[in-house]
Amino acid sequence: MAVKVEELLTAEINQPARYLGNELGATHKPWDAASVRWVLTYPEVYEVGASNLGHIILYNILNAGPRQLCDRAYLPAADLAAKLRSTKTPLFAVESRRSLTEFDILGFSLSYELGATNILEMLDLAGIPLTWQERATNPQNGQMPLIFAGGQTATSNPEPYADFFDFIALGDGEELLPEIGLILAEGKTNNLSREALLLDLAQIPGVYVPQFYDMAADGSVHPNRPQVPERILRRVATPIPAYSIGLVPYVQTVHDRLTVEIRRGCTRGCRFCQPGMLTRPARDVEPQQVVEAIEQGMQATGHSEFSLLSLSCSDYLALPAVGMEIKNRLKDKNISLSLPSQRVDRFDDNIADILGGTRQGGLTFAPEAGTQRMRDIVNKGLTNEELLRGVKTAVDRGWDKIKLYFMIGLPGETDFDVLGIAETVRWLHRECRINGRRGLNFNLTISNFTPKPHTPFQWHSVSTAEFSRKQKLLKEEFRGMRGVKVNYTDVRISAMEDFVGRGDRRLGAVVRRAWELGAGMDAWWESLDQAYKAWTQAIDESGLTWKYRQVESGEWNLFEKEEEHDTDADTDADTDTRMNLTAGAGTGAPLLLDQPLPWDHLDTGIDKNWLKIDLQKALEAATVPDCSFEGCSRCGVCGTDFGHNVVVDALPIPEFAGEFVPNTERKQRLRVWFGKVGDMALVGHLDLIRLFDRVVRRADLPISFTGGFHPNPRISLANALPLGVTSTGEIADFEITESIDIESFREKLAAKLPENIPIYKVESIDLKAPSANQLLEAAEYVITVALGGSLTENGELDHENSAPVSVAPDANWEAWVKTIAETEAFWRVHTTKSGKTKDVNLRDRLHKLELVEHKPDSSTSARGATSEGRAVLRFTGSCRSDGNLLKPEHIVFMLEQVSQQEIQLLQVERSQLILGYG
Repeated sequence: MAVKVEELLTAEINQPARYLGNELGATHKPWDAASVRWVLTYPEVYEVGASNLGHIILYNILNAGPRQLCDRAYLPAADLAAKLRSTKTPLFAVESRRSLTEFDILGFSLSYELGATNILEMLDLAGIPLTWQERATNPQNGQMPLIFAGGQTATSNPEPYADFFDFIALGDGEELLPEIGLILAEGKTNNLSREALLLDLAQIPGVYVPQFYDMAADGSVHPNRPQVPERILRRVATPIPAYSIGLVPYVQTVHDRLTVEIRRGCTRGCRFCQPGMLTRPARDVEPQQVVEAIEQGMQATGHSEFSLLSLSCSDYLALPAVGMEIKNRLKDKNISLSLPSQRVDRFDDNIADILGGTRQGGLTFAPEAGTQRMRDIVNKGLTNEELLRGVKTAVDRGWDKIKLYFMIGLPGETDFDVLGIAETVRWLHRECRINGRRGLNFNLTISNFTPKPHTPFQWHSVSTAEFSRKQKLLKEEFRGMRGVKVNYTDVRISAMEDFVGRGDRRLGAVVRRAWELGAGMDAWWESLDQAYKAWTQAIDESGLTWKYRQVESGEWNLFEKEEEHDTDADTDADTDTRMNLTAGAGTGAPLLLDQPLPWDHLDTGIDKNWLKIDLQKALEAATVPDCSFEGCSRCGVCGTDFGHNVVVDALPIPEFAGEFVPNTERKQRLRVWFGKVGDMALVGHLDLIRLFDRVVRRADLPISFTGGFHPNPRISLANALPLGVTSTGEIADFEITESIDIESFREKLAAKLPENIPIYKVESIDLKAPSANQLLEAAEYVITVALGGSLTENGELDHENSAPVSVAPDANWEAWVKTIAETEAFWRVHTTKSGKTKDVNLRDRLHKLELVEHKPDSSTSARGATSEGRAVLRFTGSCRSDGNLLKPEHIVFMLEQVSQQEIQLLQVERSQLILGYG
């Protein structure tokens, strides 16, 4: 039987605060006032989804629309998923805590080829049939929400996933999703059938409805009715930075910062890069919008770090000016800036000036290849001189750790090019050595090239055996090289990404069977062997082993060795390649480049003939300039449907106002008594510390900082409250740089705190007085306990996994409390953090214990409970910073010793912390 969501969100699951849905920035719109109810369902754990910029932007845009309501859902971790299944409780949206089936439409982000298994997991947890065919024949068809996907993988090639979705949103969603919302509202008003509604949606540019298209024998896709377009247009939108200001999670996320987009699209023309092809044209954001969004966003969120986002931030010519302007405006806030992977050829002193702050982060560059010839083949537009200049600039400016990305298996690559990666790193080490300084450390990631649709290299692949051989070459070459850490991508993952990413509709059965066999996306990292086995078994059962073997053996390899016609020639055959475009010749089949592709019906703007021409240029190692700054490359994008490049010129760089200097002055210490009630009990101690840091920033309170390289605000909590425990007696000390009226401080702090962290009292404390943590002597708790069977019946106890309470008829709480008070010793073995054990007399730590009340247990009264089934106890015990603690679990232990019954701890509240001032 399904249970309330609140009963599942307990301290027993990991990071329960993920699922609360009440973060700063969460929108709770009235359910009945909405005509269309959305859920943006991110198929990854909360820490990934809640920090995804696209997820935040679309959530804000949809909730800004009248009569549109948007909630959120995430892939639950394994512990909560198990609880949902065992209790038959459907997956829920985090804000409303309603089942996903109660909404009108669910939108999934599909940004990785192997990520669809997580989507199937979420649909299954929600009790929603997995395919559009099953949903169409389901008796609840009229009540089933529409299921759609968007994101890079969905836009690139949705065919392997076509059966799972009612429609696909192609391209940017900022304008497309509100248009979909209008059609849905109209369809609900007119009571349209599911098929009629989808037919209306198919008229919107950017909406692809797979059931209205059929796959031909050659894998190509064509309409099965005249009312839908033959090719579906990718949508393009202009970035709006203001919508980036949104959720501030309680838990630490993978990108725990404010992120603002400065440039969408990239026209560098790297021939392996799918995002660079699928996001054209390039659109720069007006610098003033960026600056205002960051300034307002940092104040609104309280973040200590922000990131400027683009596929190539360095190509935003106003970056140095914008970065310096923001840095100057936020100089006194202890704020740092981070950038994603950068163009090393554009990394200079101006960009170095704006990075970091008091917390200098790492740098990431992507040379991609180890030789100039290979960088020209992929059109990287990077010379050895530019690479060296960028790395030397970083070293000169104090960086001693740099991350570099390389790829192997690129078209035309020889062993000389592969070994060139190691030689490049060795050369950079040699040229960037500075006497008297710690050596430069490189962290290398060497990926296996995976061809992507809509790129010039979409017709190419490399065998897994060849990848393994090249990895072995590099491992030998890097052996013994100091200051280098090398990470390699497993070739099995790359082969599976290729197989699915360039597949057709036949792969839907493979994806589904792989999910049934346990191949969730996280399985690749937890047990790669198991995940690979699940995928290969799914391929075998679907009868597509022959097709996967093509990928494994690299049958799409466009380059082959030039046969030596003159055996006496002194030419190295391994460095001479030619293009193999004659596959299919003489068989009646079209030549390789003319064969239909499963994604040809998607109009991304890129001309397929241009891709062929650019592929030929790759063979010649000819580069194509960046059309944002030089002449048009005739790719086909620019025009009425997709717009044109929008480039902001470089701006004058403001004069540097100086780095943040932490104000370590301490003018006043304020001691705050506060509570942690309701669902805030599910926010952990470290998350609470981060919360106070952000609250102080949002309240603009003059907090004092510690000194050193990593200054932190002087906020000290007296004691860590266990997860799941409520409290009305917590204490925190705040040290500030100027004297402030106590009531004013209280009002400012309370205004920015969540409502379930109430402030009860604020006092001014002498700066020389010990901290609350140092003064802490004891804590008072109120606990609710219940009586189970005898210890001899239940055997060894396990409080975390105990059975439901079975109340015994002979409870005598008053007598047991009295016995504990009269007993001199309760010995228990205590294990220290270092692993040492010692016997501890818990009775010495108990100051006071009293029975507050005993009451019947309504959940067990039908099974013979008496009025003494449950009891509420209040106790005061040691709570000192030296580890001398009396925990609620210790009271349970003592009760069990005197009663010889199993005692279950049902509820805990800490009512006060007691300081010893004398």
